[in-house]
Amino acid sequence: MSITPLMPVYPRCGVRPVEGDHCHLIDEDGTRYLDFASGIAVNLLGHSHKGLIGAIQRQAEKLMHVSNLYGSPQGEELAQRLVDKTFADTVFFTNSGAEAVETAIKTARAYHQHEDGDSNRTELITFTNAFHGRTMATISASNQEKMHKGFHPLLAGFQYAEFDNLESAKALVSDKTAGFLVEPIQGEGGIRPASDEFIHGLKAMCDEHDLMLVFDEVQCGVARTGKLYAYEHYGVEPDVMASAKGIGGGFPLGACLATEKAARGMGFGTHGSTYGGNPLAMAAGMAVMDAVANDEFLAEVTEKGERLRSRLEQFIGNYPDLFDFVRGKGLMLGIRMKVESRPFFVHLRDNHQLLCVAAGDQTLRVLPPLVAGDAEFDEFLDKLSAGAASFDPEGA
Repeated sequence: MSITPLMPVYPRCGVRPVEGDHCHLIDEDGTRYLDFASGIAVNLLGHSHKGLIGAIQRQAEKLMHVSNLYGSPQGEELAQRLVDKTFADTVFFTNSGAEAVETAIKTARAYHQHEDGDSNRTELITFTNAFHGRTMATISASNQEKMHKGFHPLLAGFQYAEFDNLESAKALVSDKTAGFLVEPIQGEGGIRPASDEFIHGLKAMCDEHDLMLVFDEVQCGVARTGKLYAYEHYGVEPDVMASAKGIGGGFPLGACLATEKAARGMGFGTHGSTYGGNPLAMAAGMAVMDAVANDEFLAEVTEKGERLRSRLEQFIGNYPDLFDFVRGKGLMLGIRMKVESRPFFVHLRDNHQLLCVAAGDQTLRVLPPLVAGDAEFDEFLDKLSAGAASFDPEGA
């Protein structure tokens, strides 16, 4: 047998973490890595947060899973917390971001399939360089050929417009359009925040044509940008929103949030999940909300983000042939490079024990745990500086 026991869909690197300590990962040989990848924006409380660990331990001793055939006091509590803190009136819990986006797609379509809706409206307009997940529906919603290859035929019902180009989106609106599916800040696409004009323009078209505005906040949500959810930066509320990653702090958890109006088609039997909303996941979600869903924590994320961004902008001037500019919000930052970012990301990991994430548009994603402080930022800048000084783009 030549295939590996773990299906080889990931080109796994030589880093093999077995333990976490606050903002560091520790390899099986004892090597410590500064983790400014955070499991791709998941471990927002770091790797040893007592509140999160304690909540999971206590719940695991009581009850882990019962299925959604029964009442869920744990799910009701977290759903109410999210409803109280957001635009939403109702929540469906999932195990992942892709499932949350799938639920959002179904919710947007079901809105128009409702008995007094327009059943011809089945198409969602999505945007270039988006990443919505790896299921058949979510790769079909993304216009990236690298995700499509080997999996044709794609699912119908998606049109692709240019991201942050309102006229491109307007040109695709037809009597088949059900709504827009958009990341207010693209993550995999290169930490690209949408402009105010773009988001407000989409909202205006939705209001005019009774369309669904669906936000994918799987990566940019849950305090990452200094707001509980990124839509708050724009002063625009979506009809439906997908959330995941940081919402469980490292425990698999996602959620689809919706207004009462948007969820009118999601009645008994229209959707389901065996594990979604299980008591163990709900305990993790409540612990995360306890930590981040308050003005003090969010203000700290904003202040830390501004401080780190300022230091990065000063730093990149030392390497004008390597770095272009910094963009993002809060502690969701991207350094756009003048060379491909992946070789530099590998160089930092393998030679300077610094973990970041490569992204599209020649961008290096900087996604520290939200509990990181000055000591971690100092270490990050030291490692980044050493990495830039020792990096040879020609030899990468």
